[in-house]
Amino acid sequence: MSLTDDLKARAAQSVAKYSETTHQIMNKGIQSLRDAKLVSKALKTGDKIPEITLPNAANKNISIQELLLDSKVVLSFYRGGWCPYCNIELKALQEAQLEFEKYGATLVAISPETPDNSLTTSEKNNLSFEVLSDIDNKIGKVFNLVFTLPEDLIKVYDGFGIDLETSNGNANQQLPISATYIINQDGTILYDFIQEDYKKRADPEEITNILKNN
Repeated sequence: MSLTDDLKARAAQSVAKYSETTHQIMNKGIQSLRDAKLVSKALKTGDKIPEITLPNAANKNISIQELLLDSKVVLSFYRGGWCPYCNIELKALQEAQLEFEKYGATLVAISPETPDNSLTTSEKNNLSFEVLSDIDNKIGKVFNLVFTLPEDLIKVYDGFGIDLETSNGNANQQLPISATYIINQDGTILYDFIQEDYKKRADPEEITNILKNN
């Protein structure tokens, strides 16, 4: 199955698992992002990316600009290792990594998690690509991807056992929306996939096709 199919299957499981009230709160959160037109404000194809240097899971600083000296970069913003949809996406990206490299791209993922929590995410999903920590969502904010969770959604997450303060190392209750970019070697965005709905992610097959043709 494709990543898109796997995500749909996970969403169907969620519908059966949680109450209607819980789903109404989560859906209201997605709609509020649409109403805020967050996607329209985000960096998109044709824009230049900012300077990005962030710590990886081993707390070593990684520069996206240095990676771009040798290849394009597939850059995926995800919410955290606590998010089941993110883990499904990360595993699919891992499976596609060699294809991305075959067509001249290095895969990198970014989340607001601390390096220690990013290491846990990497180990849990057997990831061999760089997973970077965007503490306080500083880079995510430059990309205009970041939002603050509403109070009712924070309570739902608390009920799920999701502790963003521990995961992200701050009390901001902020996350990036789902976004994947292909960055050309000159720092220009070649492709973007940006969604308010966290259940939707860029399919690796589509990313590979873009790389093949560019």
